Amino acid sequence: MIKVDNLSMSYGGNPVFEDVSFSIQRGERIGLVGRNGSGKTTLFRILIGMETQDAGSVHIPKDYRIGYLNQHIQFTQMTVLDEAGLGLPEEEKENLYKVEKILFGLGFSDEDLQKSPSLLSGGYHLRLHLAKVLLSEPDCLLLDEPTNYLDIVSVRWLGRFLGQWKGELMLITHDREFMDSVSTHTMGIHRQKMRKIKGSSIAFFEQIVMEEEVHERTRVNVVKKKAQAELFIERFGAKASKASQAQSRKKTLEKIPVLEKLKDIYHLSFEFNEAPFAGKKILEAKEVSFSYDSKVPLIEKVSLSLEKGERIAIIGKNGRGKSTLVRLLSKDLDPIDGSIKLSDNAQVGYFGQTNIERLHKDQTIEEEISLANPKLSITQIKAICGLMMFSGDFAKKRISVLSGGERSRVLLGKIVAKPCNLLLLDEPTHHLDMESIEALIDALEAFQGTIVIVTHSELILQRLPLDKIVICHSGKQEVFEGGYEEFLEKIGWSEEASAKPRKKNENYQELKKRKAEIIVERSKVLKSLESEIQKCEAQIIELEAIQEKDQKECMDLSSKSQGSLIQGLLKTVADRQIVIRNLYEQLESFSNSLAQKKEQFSNSIDEIERLLKS
Repeated sequence: MIKVDNLSMSYGGNPVFEDVSFSIQRGERIGLVGRNGSGKTTLFRILIGMETQDAGSVHIPKDYRIGYLNQHIQFTQMTVLDEAGLGLPEEEKENLYKVEKILFGLGFSDEDLQKSPSLLSGGYHLRLHLAKVLLSEPDCLLLDEPTNYLDIVSVRWLGRFLGQWKGELMLITHDREFMDSVSTHTMGIHRQKMRKIKGSSIAFFEQIVMEEEVHERTRVNVVKKKAQAELFIERFGAKASKASQAQSRKKTLEKIPVLEKLKDIYHLSFEFNEAPFAGKKILEAKEVSFSYDSKVPLIEKVSLSLEKGERIAIIGKNGRGKSTLVRLLSKDLDPIDGSIKLSDNAQVGYFGQTNIERLHKDQTIEEEISLANPKLSITQIKAICGLMMFSGDFAKKRISVLSGGERSRVLLGKIVAKPCNLLLLDEPTHHLDMESIEALIDALEAFQGTIVIVTHSELILQRLPLDKIVICHSGKQEVFEGGYEEFLEKIGWSEEASAKPRKKNENYQELKKRKAEIIVERSKVLKSLESEIQKCEAQIIELEAIQEKDQKECMDLSSKSQGSLIQGLLKTVADRQIVIRNLYEQLESFSNSLAQKKEQFSNSIDEIERLLKS
């Protein structure tokens, strides 16, 4: 329904994307991915006419309406009802019954309609803004980071709502799990180009990784060819008998493109520096209570024991004391009652929103990292800055000019700089992009120390093998022994209790068994293909090294007029080149098969997961 042709956009001479074309067909729900600054929000603004592209065209059918839910929500009316009514088309401004119907459908009560929008929680701010968008009767929704500042319950509600959306949809979010749960297609901005595939963001990134590997092999071959041509020109350019050949090589050299070096798919690649801990219990909290106004306790009689290597999540709706509890555990706040004892051998790495605000704004990134561990050399400091994507002169920027995401990475860098055995993390993924979140999860999985994390990301809760969960309710907290899936099965979110309970599929055990069989088969098949790919690559590397050596020998023999030897060597080189070309074809075939098999297994497992949840 939307068609984009040859779109190009740049800022200050720097291209954001170049000559891109794509379409959005009826009923497609598209997850839009790409690195920070790659132009995702810019594309949205072009589609709704808030910005004008440098070149290309956007074709939107007549009377086709686009609803835009952006990152910045502002309200101007005195009541929820009046604010939502702003979304009505001009000719229907008096039809308030439509407004009430939408608001009730989105979970507002009759009493809520006369409240001031400023009194609503973050989740209901989003629902109110979404009500305005829906009342405009759009054909297509453009959602830019809709899960920002939402608690888990609100994110889960939004996921269910969008899963039932019948129109078109484009979604920008750092929450990969959320994106994949609602989208039918993934479109990504990569190297200033756009591509769209049917399927999840995982399938998209796997394709990009494979293409990047081919890109790098091509770049290496081009560099070799350029080096050989330059050597030939340098050696024979001055000789009359070889001058014409040298000039020909020079013209060829000018046509060889300069390919960009391989870029990592993930922004960050790091690990936490673990400090040794000889004991068993690292922290003990007994009957801890806390209140900001000394009237109603926010934290009430919480007892929690943390042992070496344990992983604990703190979850709950916004305003239920999650961040406050982490601040208490970190000794950033003192309890009004109870006690918190930290082991003498505990080394704490604390990521908190208050800590981000306490970064010294006049310091450079390098100076701020060095404050975390004065023992580090400048070389070690620069290395940590590089891991956090602050390489070269960027590391000399002052904190005051950094974005929220960049300041979050500085704080992560400070934690990496200092050995620790207890990580206290309060929403560490906030402001980070999708790729950086993946790298952070990898680092958490590898960390052998104790972890306490506050997060609204179900991806993290599902990926980390949790020992305990602290559930923050209104005015009380409870400790659940087990992981997140067990929590959902045994307790679940009380806010969702009114929803119709899911009836477990009658073939539940058979489906679980089939899923396990597919996972085993997937491992066997993929391992075999990966082995063949490695064999091809090893043979190519070996033969290309020999080829390079023989080509150099040809050049040496040509300068010595050894014609007969050159002929035999040239034939060997030519025959070997055919073998190398065949190996590249085999490599491409195996790589394509690997991608296809991955997608097939992924689709099979996704289908079983769907049946298990039905």
